[in-house]
Amino acid sequence: MKFKEKVIQIVKKIPKGSVTTYGTVATLAGVPRGARLVGGVLHFNIDPPAGGLPWHRVVNRHGFISTKCLEHPKSLQKALLEQEGIAVSPDFMIDLKKYGWFR
Repeated sequence: MKFKEKVIQIVKKIPKGSVTTYGTVATLAGVPRGARLVGGVLHFNIDPPAGGLPWHRVVNRHGFISTKCLEHPKSLQKALLEQEGIAVSPDFMIDLKKYGWFR
Protein backbone atom coordinates (compact mmCIF):
# COMPACT_ATOMS: atom_id res chain seq x y z
CA MET A 1 0.00 0.00 0.00
CA LYS A 2 1.29 3.46 -0.87
CA PHE A 3 2.18 6.05 1.76
CA LYS A 4 -0.71 8.31 0.70
CA GLU A 5 -3.24 5.51 1.16
CA LYS A 6 -1.79 4.61 4.57
CA VAL A 7 -2.00 8.24 5.71
CA ILE A 8 -5.63 8.50 4.63
CA GLN A 9 -6.52 5.24 6.42
CA ILE A 10 -4.79 6.35 9.63
CA VAL A 11 -6.35 9.82 9.66
CA LYS A 12 -9.81 8.29 9.20
CA LYS A 13 -9.20 6.27 12.39
CA ILE A 14 -8.60 9.32 14.60
CA PRO A 15 -11.63 9.38 16.89
CA LYS A 16 -13.97 12.34 17.02
CA GLY A 17 -12.90 14.61 19.88
CA SER A 18 -9.22 13.64 19.54
CA VAL A 19 -6.20 14.95 17.68
CA THR A 20 -2.85 13.51 16.72
CA THR A 21 0.33 14.88 15.20
CA TYR A 22 1.71 14.83 11.69
CA GLY A 23 4.68 12.89 13.05
CA THR A 24 2.51 10.24 14.66
CA VAL A 25 0.63 9.69 11.42
CA ALA A 26 3.93 9.48 9.52
CA THR A 27 5.35 6.94 11.98
CA LEU A 28 2.20 4.80 11.85
CA ALA A 29 2.39 4.95 8.04
CA GLY A 30 5.96 3.62 8.12
CA VAL A 31 7.88 6.85 7.46
CA PRO A 32 8.96 8.14 10.89
CA ARG A 33 10.49 11.35 9.56
CA GLY A 34 7.67 12.04 7.10
CA ALA A 35 5.60 14.61 9.01
CA ARG A 36 5.84 17.15 6.19
CA LEU A 37 4.76 14.50 3.71
CA VAL A 38 1.65 13.88 5.82
CA GLY A 39 0.85 17.59 5.60
CA GLY A 40 1.09 17.40 1.83
CA VAL A 41 -1.14 14.35 1.61
CA LEU A 42 -3.77 16.05 3.77
CA HIS A 43 -3.57 19.31 1.85
CA PHE A 44 -4.26 17.65 -1.47
CA ASN A 45 -6.97 15.30 -0.16
CA ILE A 46 -9.19 17.61 1.90
CA ASP A 47 -11.70 18.36 -0.83
CA PRO A 48 -14.45 17.54 -1.13
CA PRO A 49 -15.07 18.35 2.56
CA ALA A 50 -17.78 15.69 2.71
CA GLY A 51 -15.21 13.07 1.71
CA GLY A 52 -14.88 11.92 5.29
CA LEU A 53 -11.21 12.72 5.82
CA PRO A 54 -10.96 14.41 9.24
CA TRP A 55 -7.85 16.42 8.32
CA HIS A 56 -8.65 18.92 11.06
CA ARG A 57 -7.69 16.34 13.72
CA VAL A 58 -3.99 16.52 12.78
CA VAL A 59 -1.79 19.19 14.41
CA ASN A 60 1.91 19.76 14.91
CA ARG A 61 4.01 18.08 17.59
CA HIS A 62 3.41 20.91 20.06
CA GLY A 63 -0.38 20.78 19.70
CA PHE A 64 -0.40 23.89 17.51
CA ILE A 65 -2.67 24.34 14.51
CA SER A 66 0.05 25.07 11.99
CA THR A 67 -1.75 25.16 8.65
CA LYS A 68 -0.79 28.04 6.39
CA CYS A 69 -3.30 27.17 3.68
CA LEU A 70 -5.59 30.03 2.68
CA GLU A 71 -8.30 27.60 1.56
CA HIS A 72 -8.33 25.78 4.92
CA PRO A 73 -7.20 28.41 7.45
CA LYS A 74 -6.42 27.98 11.13
CA SER A 75 -9.76 29.52 12.04
CA LEU A 76 -11.60 26.80 10.09
CA GLN A 77 -9.59 24.01 11.71
CA LYS A 78 -10.18 25.58 15.13
CA ALA A 79 -13.94 25.79 14.52
CA LEU A 80 -14.11 22.16 13.35
CA LEU A 81 -12.21 20.96 16.42
CA GLU A 82 -14.36 23.02 18.76
CA GLN A 83 -17.48 21.49 17.19
CA GLU A 84 -16.12 18.14 18.37
CA GLY A 85 -15.63 19.42 21.92
CA ILE A 86 -11.88 20.04 21.70
CA ALA A 87 -10.72 23.15 23.53
CA VAL A 88 -8.51 25.31 21.32
CA SER A 89 -6.80 28.36 22.82
CA PRO A 90 -7.01 31.78 21.15
CA ASP A 91 -3.44 31.21 19.89
CA PHE A 92 -4.49 27.89 18.26
CA MET A 93 -3.04 25.45 20.81
CA ILE A 94 -4.55 22.12 21.86
CA ASP A 95 -3.66 20.17 25.00
CA LEU A 96 -2.18 16.95 23.59
CA LYS A 97 -2.22 15.28 27.02
CA LYS A 98 -5.99 15.74 27.16
CA TYR A 99 -7.00 15.28 23.51
CA GLY A 100 -4.09 13.34 21.99
CA TRP A 101 -4.50 10.04 20.11
CA PHE A 102 -1.21 8.23 19.60
CA ARG A 103 -2.01 4.64 18.58
